[in-house]
Amino acid sequence: MESKFNPLLLEGKKGLILGVANDQSIAWGCAKEMSKLGAKLVVSCLNDKARVFVQPLTDPLGIELINCNVESPGELESFVKEGGESLGYFDFVIHSIAFAPLADLHGRVIDSSGPGFTRAMDVSCHSFARFAKLCEPYMNRGGTMLAMTYLGSSEVVPHYGIMGPVKSALESMVRYLAAELGPSGVRVHAVSPGPLMTRAASGIEGITDLMRSSAEKAPLKRLATLEEVSDLCVFLCSDLSSGMTGQTIFVDAGMHAVM
Repeated sequence: MESKFNPLLLEGKKGLILGVANDQSIAWGCAKEMSKLGAKLVVSCLNDKARVFVQPLTDPLGIELINCNVESPGELESFVKEGGESLGYFDFVIHSIAFAPLADLHGRVIDSSGPGFTRAMDVSCHSFARFAKLCEPYMNRGGTMLAMTYLGSSEVVPHYGIMGPVKSALESMVRYLAAELGPSGVRVHAVSPGPLMTRAASGIEGITDLMRSSAEKAPLKRLATLEEVSDLCVFLCSDLSSGMTGQTIFVDAGMHAVM
């Protein structure tokens, strides 16, 4: 699919993308589009098992791929350090990971375990703060930080469970980071797509029914596509969005307006 943007829109830009899982992941959609538009990238996948699916995507585009499990001590630090050594600086960084133990995700929020909730919060929310802090020294030219959220942060979505409170915390984190990093020219946003069949979404019970009902209820009578989500991220990481920060921005075919 040909890009809607000027092919030189991100020429000379350098970025770090955390969380490519396969060809259906938001992180990969962003990486593919941004690479086409001239950005130089370093991206991560979880481990060697994921690398089997990701490396055939990144190699043809000349994108450097590094393993990074944010739960493994030192791996996030190594990812940012290696990315910094390769690129020199970052114009944008994208955090596109989320996790909750299935036992806690599939149960009632009131029944969630302390360790399960803590783990979901650490991987899906606090790791963004850790990522931002590690990347900050490489962003003295300013730039953009993005994290991925979902409507379940502010509305009760069946089967979304503990990820609702976790994503709500992530959106609050975005606003605080925007306030703290704004004076140095770093802009911070949360991108809120509608339901997509990503690897993370596949763990949600009833995801197929959720996707169908969302398409029926949305004003555009469909779901947003991976390409449309990637296009929004391109815009936010480009100079076209230089006057924006601290927002949760929906790309969900209007679903948020009718919930």
